Amino acid sequence: MTSLKRSFASDSSAPNLSNKVYVRSTKSGKVQKIVRELYLRQDIPCSSNLCSKCAQIAPTDYNNKVAPFVLSDTPAGTKAFPNGHYLVPDTNAFLTGMDLFEVETAFYDVIVLQIVLEEVKNRSLPLYHRLINLTKNEDKRFFVFFNEFRLETYVARDHGESINDRNDKAVRKAVQWYGEHLQEAVRARGKSLRCPSIVMISDDKENLRKAKAEKVPALSLSEYVSGLKDADLLLDMISAGREQRENKSGKGELFYPEYFSLSKMLTGVKAGTMHQGIFNVSPYNYLEGTVHVPAFDKSLLVLGRENSNRAVSGDVVVVEVLPKDQWKAPSTKIIEEETLNKNDNADAEDGETIVSERERRALQEEVKRVHGQSVEGRPQPTARVVGIIKRNWRQYVGHVDKDSVRSSSKSSRSQQTVFLVPMDKRIPKIRVRTRQAGELLGKRVLVTIDSWDRDSRYPVGHFVRSLGELESKGAETEALLLEFDVQYRPFPKTVLDCLPAEGHDWKVPKSLEDPGWKGRKDLRDLLVCSIDPPGCVDIDDALHARPLPNGNFEVGVHIADVSHFVKPNNAMDKEASMRGTTVYLVDKRIDMLPMLLGTDLCSLKPYVERYAFSVLWEITPEAEIISSQFTKSVIRSREAFSYEQAQIRIDDKSQNDDLTTGMRTLLLLSKKLRQQRMDAGALNLASPEVKVQTESETSDPVDVQTKKLLDTNSLVEEFMLLANISVAGKIYEAFPQTALLRRHAAPPKTNFEELGNQLKVKRGMEIRTESSKALADSLDTCVDAKEPFFNTLVRIMATRCMMSAEYFCSGTQAYPEFRHYGLASEIYTHFTSPIRRYADLEAHRQLAAAIDYEQLDPSLHSKAKLEAVCKNINVRHRNAQMAGRASIEYYVGQALKGRIIEEEGFVMKIFSNGFVVFVPRFGIESLIRLRDLGTPEPESEFDSENYVLNVTGSRNVKVELFQKVKVRISDEQEKSTGKRKIRLALL
Repeated sequence: MTSLKRSFASDSSAPNLSNKVYVRSTKSGKVQKIVRELYLRQDIPCSSNLCSKCAQIAPTDYNNKVAPFVLSDTPAGTKAFPNGHYLVPDTNAFLTGMDLFEVETAFYDVIVLQIVLEEVKNRSLPLYHRLINLTKNEDKRFFVFFNEFRLETYVARDHGESINDRNDKAVRKAVQWYGEHLQEAVRARGKSLRCPSIVMISDDKENLRKAKAEKVPALSLSEYVSGLKDADLLLDMISAGREQRENKSGKGELFYPEYFSLSKMLTGVKAGTMHQGIFNVSPYNYLEGTVHVPAFDKSLLVLGRENSNRAVSGDVVVVEVLPKDQWKAPSTKIIEEETLNKNDNADAEDGETIVSERERRALQEEVKRVHGQSVEGRPQPTARVVGIIKRNWRQYVGHVDKDSVRSSSKSSRSQQTVFLVPMDKRIPKIRVRTRQAGELLGKRVLVTIDSWDRDSRYPVGHFVRSLGELESKGAETEALLLEFDVQYRPFPKTVLDCLPAEGHDWKVPKSLEDPGWKGRKDLRDLLVCSIDPPGCVDIDDALHARPLPNGNFEVGVHIADVSHFVKPNNAMDKEASMRGTTVYLVDKRIDMLPMLLGTDLCSLKPYVERYAFSVLWEITPEAEIISSQFTKSVIRSREAFSYEQAQIRIDDKSQNDDLTTGMRTLLLLSKKLRQQRMDAGALNLASPEVKVQTESETSDPVDVQTKKLLDTNSLVEEFMLLANISVAGKIYEAFPQTALLRRHAAPPKTNFEELGNQLKVKRGMEIRTESSKALADSLDTCVDAKEPFFNTLVRIMATRCMMSAEYFCSGTQAYPEFRHYGLASEIYTHFTSPIRRYADLEAHRQLAAAIDYEQLDPSLHSKAKLEAVCKNINVRHRNAQMAGRASIEYYVGQALKGRIIEEEGFVMKIFSNGFVVFVPRFGIESLIRLRDLGTPEPESEFDSENYVLNVTGSRNVKVELFQKVKVRISDEQEKSTGKRKIRLALL
């Protein structure tokens, strides 16, 4: 119940009180009445530049300034609104049309009501963040109006009225008030001004009906868009889900089982009869998914469309384990959707089956397969999806399947349904209705999934925009940034406003009395240098070493003091927190922080003074740590070396200056530190590392080379690890509940079962996994005297059996769980790269508080806030790695375009109808299918126990796991994804 109390004060601008009364039950069953008071005001401005009255009464900030008014005094007009118009969307409009509101060519002067903003936040956090970004975009002119606090626009909830109806009423009331308010404002300013229309946009039929009855100007999203310039293109961007559901009106055949209710699922998970986990689809077989759940050692298999029940890779699902007689072994066959369901009709709904005949046959062949005794052949628990807890739908990049476009429609503007084939093979084809099918052929296209109902074999989505021609550098780069959700837009003005006003002229203050020197050590006399990859401009770290009189050494790691420039909770900090990390692509860098900081003011460039955060140790010649201290400092780097330059300098016997001697000391100590780590059980794993050489002017790829690792790479790595470990101990000691740390869990034994069995069967070798030391030692024994690369291949395969390292808040785990398995360290954090990682910036703030340099911000005292930060940076970190790999893959494909090369490779996975070959020279792996070996596809026998594929017929070939093979490398545009891929042919 809500009642409105008018103030007795005679002043018309005095606040008015509204009491909101809430009733709730306590745990003991008593009923509590809570009264919340709301102060209603008349000085909340409309923010229209047409209104002089609001400009006079608007509240000021602490600088005595009124916030600039947002809405234009000459808003755009249309046929329907020749005098110009402001838009007031309701919640539904934003939920179904956010892509439209982000379009650069339309949707300006938009009033975002506070009530709508809150509803969007409750319904979808990603859409809320996109809406907030729109309110920061000065060109778009989106203004947040606090309608709940303005006396004339506040509405009370009537008895028996639903919250949704009350909120819709509040939107209509705000539209009405704005219309009357602006007419008054225009009248007051003279006849020459035209009063714009205030138009409510809604996709709620009932809200539109009531608006019409109340004579409130209102249109549906599609009605409004139809009157705009690029209507055809923009109409494609409206969410298709609701419209399709309304058109079907329950007549369609139901293909998928209904989802369980949330309460039924929660009860089942609690009782242990159901399980919750993340649904993942196999990259080799789109009909096979897995869900890892704590109750089982191995992941649960989800086989076929019916059992996956509309789950999309990445969704959080609830599954029910199937009876034991339905348990099956993981697939040994490559099954690709584009070959099985090539000619599906995108328009067909009626009469389609959930599982095509081809899919059914493929699955039956798999089930009939005789289970051998090898690990790969043993039946595994299978499950079916009974409900979705959280959809992981995002925007997907792909291309329009040309076979789904009606040839007669390629040049016409009639609407038709086509298939969008996503770049990510694990995502099903998406049905999209469009008026521009012909124009989208051969383009990279961005779409959003809107719905996936029980009566549709495929999900339904809508067009967002075209990125450009397939294979063009711009389109493919933007595609991979979107695919991995990398925030690549330019920094908004609010962020740039946080930068030092002096810009590139900023300098460390000369006077030691300046506040900037407070609490800092003057380390400018130390012979500090940095060692980085060639061309590195965002230099995070520098080092020094010098002898001490007692025979020990002082060693220092100096890290860019980013936290001096980026203050907690300002716009730059929020942006950096959202981005999480800098993303490195072959031809560009997507920075976490504006370039002024990253490549200049924070970067530890040589010959200039810079603020740093230093870790200083006393270390014995045997690399034992005697003591460590942490201090804010000022340093002056003497040189910025590349790894190669540093190596040459160290190896040059004629160079005996103090800087070179210091580097030699660092190298000597780093080798001993490394040995100590290895003795403790640290793992020396491998991943394919290649470098793409590009043409300096155009960034076109010229060559691909394997990265060479020098001793200086290891030198830097060892001291960065030592700094991270030292800082982790210090911040955990100071903040045992809220230290931001990084852990790497020990992999379950089952993760290594397959690799262990493969090595045992093929090479008579043993992998031991009882500890990281046992694993490290056993990997050292996996050596083939005739083939030096074999050990590296095994290490690459072992890396894939590992768990991912993750950031976490110390109060959420028991101390033994802090351990970093790969580094064999009890405790670890990231401190050494604050220019490019947000986690390190937070660790700097905690360390500064731990040494009493400054107070810790409350956000770093909150376990809940830190958990949210960790969750985001874990995702961003993983996405950045995948985007980097995808960029290398694209450029390797382009570098080899039109070339045919013969190379050596190694068989690293075998299926019953193909095998995967890894080529070390290019760090690539690719499938060779049986059908690639001849036409018709040759017959074969697959011995799953011994990992042997015998191909018979026109070409007799015996393919074994770990076998060295000769392949011909060429390139092709993959039909299914539109990507240029490496094609391997067996010689």
